Amino acid sequence: MRVNYAIVFVSDMARSVSFYRDALGMPLKFESPQWTEFATEGATLALHISEAPHSENDAPHQNIAGRCRPGITVPNLDEFHQRAIEHGVPCIQEPKDTFGARIAQYADPDGLTLSVSEERRSG
Repeated sequence: MRVNYAIVFVSDMARSVSFYRDALGMPLKFESPQWTEFATEGATLALHISEAPHSENDAPHQNIAGRCRPGITVPNLDEFHQRAIEHGVPCIQEPKDTFGARIAQYADPDGLTLSVSEERRSG
């Protein structure tokens, strides 16, 4: 068994496509006003337009039941971090070593927290 896809509900498709494609560097696979997919090496990351707008009362960075935190693996976390900062991506947790992994956290345009880790190097 494997996870096939993850859906991120977004309030503004164009803004979110720009974020995931341009700021994070994910290759675009398919785009429409309602549904967009990115060509990742693992499970498909899909964006779906949300029927309910983001609320200021939401606590996006808290660990709340019913929420999901997508995890992305990149070859070089320092290069990814620099690109994200240059594109104005909010950094919630700077890159650091945690439990044997190098990881950072960022927020997407709707406040969804993304965990980004560096591929482990054999050595």
